[in-house]
Parts: sequence; structure tokens; C-alpha cells
Amino acid sequence: MNLTDKQILNIAVPSIISNITVPLLGLVDVTIVGHLGAASYIGAIAVGGMLFNMIYWIFGFLRMGTGGLAAQAYGQKDKAEMTRILLRSLAVSLCLSTILLALQYPICQTAFLIIEASPEVQKMATLYFYICIWGAPAMLGLYSFIGWFIGMQNSRFPMFIALTQNIVNIAASLFFVFVLDMEVAGVALGTLIAQYAGLLTAILLGWYKYRFLRPYAKRCHLFEKQAMSRFFSINRDIFFRTLCIVTVTVFFTSTGAAYGDVILAVNTLLMQLFTLFSYVMDGFAYAGEALSGKYIGANDRIKFHHTVRHLFGWGTALAIGFTLLYSLGGKEFLSLLTDETEVIQASSEYFLWVLAIPAAGFSAFLLDGICIGATATKIMLHAIFIATICFFLLYYSLHSRLGNHALWTAFIVYLALRGITQALLSRKLLKDGFFSTFANKH
Repeated sequence: MNLTDKQILNIAVPSIISNITVPLLGLVDVTIVGHLGAASYIGAIAVGGMLFNMIYWIFGFLRMGTGGLAAQAYGQKDKAEMTRILLRSLAVSLCLSTILLALQYPICQTAFLIIEASPEVQKMATLYFYICIWGAPAMLGLYSFIGWFIGMQNSRFPMFIALTQNIVNIAASLFFVFVLDMEVAGVALGTLIAQYAGLLTAILLGWYKYRFLRPYAKRCHLFEKQAMSRFFSINRDIFFRTLCIVTVTVFFTSTGAAYGDVILAVNTLLMQLFTLFSYVMDGFAYAGEALSGKYIGANDRIKFHHTVRHLFGWGTALAIGFTLLYSLGGKEFLSLLTDETEVIQASSEYFLWVLAIPAAGFSAFLLDGICIGATATKIMLHAIFIATICFFLLYYSLHSRLGNHALWTAFIVYLALRGITQALLSRKLLKDGFFSTFANKH
């Protein structure tokens, strides 16, 4: 294994581990309330968790934008800029979290106008929301830290943070629920404490590992007009890109529900296989983000192109591997998730779409990472916009004849178009344009 592959895996593997641990926070909460004796407890955690997932997903631009900028500063070996990027991102995350806290009441009330839930579930989910919303500063601050760590070629710290959060969440939630008998409030409080434990871990790790940057914090010019303009331009593009992804995801779920409970269950189970694939590919996207940003910052065209080639080598191998894995054991995996015979039988009709996911989707993940590292966020935005428009056009032109197959057709084409469009739009930039564009900005 050569040096480039080692660098890719050094970032990708810890990132994959971090990604896999993320759902455990929600799973632990559901498991704990699942032993309290009422289905409404599970419903409350599910609704509250979904609401926060949507909120924090939208603010994911903080992680991505910070990561790309930090990687370029790292490549330039510009210690002052590395420091400014982290502090600037943390300042923005603090402002955004303050807005969320100030608007918590209208956000909650609006959410429950959209989300249908029984009075009991709504009451407990509201309690869960009003406790967990105070974790917004911690969560958005963590986005800044995690993006910055990845940009600094360090994906082990985000892994340590994720593991710390899960351990604290399990211990705190069990204590509050089963010792203090706090029920849903105890689960929410455990989640809140885990979020701040994660932030504290990030601060301590960063303070120790990057102590050589401390002197630069004293003479930082955080809010320079040009730097702030670039920061917000990058994050604006990522924000609107995320809105497109959220729109497609929500539409996919809600439209599947319109076809009945069985189809909704089938789509939900099959999407778990997409989620599993995305956790792995995101790890390699993070590697693409960190390494491409570093080499663009260092103005090293040869290593940049070498890294891109190796990333696509890994992506192709993973696409083939996941296709084989799903073709051989995918149906058995579904049987582990449910014992509902009707759902398992119905999933057979749509299982071929799952086999198309790896080949259709791997390039989109990798090019997302490369474009974030290059801060070429307009390419990402244009690609996702075109893919989203085609998703809806294709679905509405086919749904009357194909039903749920139209939904899957549109989704697979949407995945493929993201990668194809990004490849076409970035073809010139993948040669020398990233470097000339970067040079013009500095």
C-alpha cells in the first residue's frame, strides 16, 4: 500500500467509525424508553429526535465549510489562518445557536403543526424538545470543531468525541431514567449532557494538540470583510445544497407513506442499506475533503491529481464490493431488521434498486468531498439543483404507471446525476482551475 492510500485510510477509517456511532445516540434513547412500558414514550423520542435531526442537518454547512477552508490553510502552512478559521466558525455557530434558542418556542409550535402526533406523544416530545434545544450551542460548536479537525488531517479526534458522547449518553440516561425516575425528561437530559461532554472533549483535545496555535488567537482579525464574505459564500452554497437533499429525502419518505404502510416499511428498510453505504462513502469523502484542500492550499497539482485517482480507485472498489455484498446477503440483513413476512416479501420486488445504489452514488460522495476541499461549493450547488429538478420531473412523469418503482427510479437517477453533473462541471477545475481559482482568492 503506497503513501497516498495510507493517507486516505488514515482519515477515512476513523471517520467511518464516527459515522457509525452517530445513530447510536438516538438508538440508546429509544432503547431506554422502550423499557418504560408505553409506546407513547418511543413515539415521543422518535418525533423529538427526527425534529433535531432535521434542524442540525440544515446547519451541517458549518462542518463542511470549515473543513474545506481549514484544509487549504493547513496546506499553506498558514498558522494564523488555521486559527482564524476555527474561531470564525465557532463565532458563527454561537450566533446561530443563540438564534435557535431565542426562537425555540415558534420552532416547536410550527413543527407540531406539520408533524401529526397523539396528544400524549406531542406533550412528551415537546418536553424533550425544550430540554434538548439547550444543546444547540454544543452541537453547532461541535460542527465547527469536527470540520476543523478534519481539515487539519485529523479524523481521530472526531472519533474520540463520538465515542465519548455515546458513553456519557448511555450512563447519564440510564441514571436519570432508572435511578431518578425522570422518564422522557431523563433521556433528554442525558442527551443534553452528552452533547456538552462532546464539546468539552473537543475543546480539551484541541487545546492540547494544537497549543502551538494559541499565540495566533491573540492577534486574529476574525471579521475581515473579504474573509467573512468568502466564509458565508461557501456556507450559503452548502446550506442550499443541504436543503435540496432534505427536500428529496422528506419527499421520498412521505410519498412512500402514501402508497401504504407496507410500502412505507419496505422503503424504510431498503433505505437502511443506502444509509450503511453512505456511512462508508462519507469517510472517503472526508478524506477527499482533507487531502484535496491540503494539496490545493500547498499548490501541489501532482499530489492532488494522484489523490483524486486513488480516491476513485477506492470508490470503484467499494461500489463493486457493496453491490456483491447486497446481492449475496442484503435480503438476510433485512430479515434481521424485521420479522414481518409481508414486508420482507414485498421488499423483493424493489430489491434490485438497492443493487444500483453503490454504482450510482459513489462518485457523488467523492466529488462532494473534493469540491468541499477545493471550496468549489457552487459546483455542488448547481449539481444538486439539476439532480433535484430531474428527480421530481422523473417521478411525476412515471408515478401513474410505475407507482413506487417511479420513486426508486427517480432516486437512483438523482444519485447518478449528482456525480455525473459534478464531474462535468469540475472537469476543467480538476486540471488546473482549482489552483488558479484559489490563487486569485489569495
